[in-house]
Amino acid sequence: DSYRSVANHFGVGKSTVGVAVMQVANAIVELLLSKVVTLGNVQAIVDGFAAMGFPNCGGAIDGTHIPILGPDHQGSQYINRKGYFSMVLQALVDHKGRFTNINVAWPGKVHDARVFRNSGLFRWLQEGIYFPDQKITVGDVEMPIVILGDPAYPLMPWLMKPY
Repeated sequence: DSYRSVANHFGVGKSTVGVAVMQVANAIVELLLSKVVTLGNVQAIVDGFAAMGFPNCGGAIDGTHIPILGPDHQGSQYINRKGYFSMVLQALVDHKGRFTNINVAWPGKVHDARVFRNSGLFRWLQEGIYFPDQKITVGDVEMPIVILGDPAYPLMPWLMKPY
């Protein structure tokens, strides 16, 4: 609901509602996020993707746009390619579609590849610390655990995209 409606309902000012919303959002990030959005059992994820036909896969990644009200400052940065104001949500999910990593920090105008390259997930994958060093041999090539992305993402030894 709107800040005004919540403020009227509880008999407080809109700014009080805004402060409360930020306190709750910060508490969710600090206390709950790492308990809810977690990598979990890597072997179960790899086995789940293998059952769907893709061996040694640790997740699927994509970005989506969360609609927002246009900000007063640098509003044009938040207008996405579809023409509305948004924030980019990048998510890595397991074989059941459960979030294992999320990033929500970029305005809608920013391309998925840029969001990804500037994320902690990219650094962890690049450094080889997000997944265990578990390789399989396909033909005569050793294949590490990989994630799957759409054409917007860069082809990397640990990120497969369609061709």
